[in-house]
Amino acid sequence: MPNNATMQREYETLKAMIRLYCHGVHPNHEAGLCFSCEELLTYANARLKKCPYSKDKPTCDICPVHCYKPGRRKQIQEVMRYSGPRMIRSHPVMAVRHLLKRLKKPKA
Repeated sequence: MPNNATMQREYETLKAMIRLYCHGVHPNHEAGLCFSCEELLTYANARLKKCPYSKDKPTCDICPVHCYKPGRRKQIQEVMRYSGPRMIRSHPVMAVRHLLKRLKKPKA
């Protein structure tokens, strides 16, 4: 798990987005995440733990540091494009918090 409350919230938001995506796009599996989505969540968690911004972390799309490998970055962008609009209904507090975070400029 991430090392502070801000990063923990970031992880929980990411987990919710991946779960929405997985259940919507890969519906042919039991409860939980499919192998591919579970791997993505594990990878994303590892990247969060190494984030140089930690508690001042901006959203990934406005971050000056791209810490995901190109293939994983494409995968997480697909997840976010699918899940973003759906988060308002399923996780409104997380969605609003994430949208507000987009207004935050990363510290140099």
